[in-house]
Amino acid sequence: MSFERAKTHLEQFGLAGRILEFGVSSATVELAAAAVGCEPARIAKSLSFLLPSGPILVVAAGDAKVDNTRYKAQFSTKAKMLPAEQVEPLIGHGVGGVCPFGVEPGVKVYLDESLRRFPLVYPAAGTAASAVGLTLPELEAASGAIGWVDVCKGWRPEERQPG
Repeated sequence: MSFERAKTHLEQFGLAGRILEFGVSSATVELAAAAVGCEPARIAKSLSFLLPSGPILVVAAGDAKVDNTRYKAQFSTKAKMLPAEQVEPLIGHGVGGVCPFGVEPGVKVYLDESLRRFPLVYPAAGTAASAVGLTLPELEAASGAIGWVDVCKGWRPEERQPG
């Protein structure tokens, strides 16, 4: 059902034909990158958080990690990821297939600056065995993103650990 929900949503933007379905799991960044055949950083992971105003998604590059200081500066609260059992009821997609397409009403979507390095990224498409290749303008439009935020670390060259 989650796949159909995401597919129906993407159809509105003429993007459903770009969905990739896999015979293997794409539930983690590493698995998704292997299934797609790209570097892990190009996987657009959807991270689910709970704000006092309700659930949000932050879509970030696969190699980025949430920076608590930046998150708090952006959202005026500590980063609190949704517990796994609350993800599907609040977001509309289960863990491993969370994506910004066809989410529950009221879920706000933000895109993290870590994605801007890539002309094409691969978010999930509602299941733990799917992805869709999108340009950043396509992702912006199809996700209904409120805007861009800078809440992640570890992806900038000056932040990377050697080795």
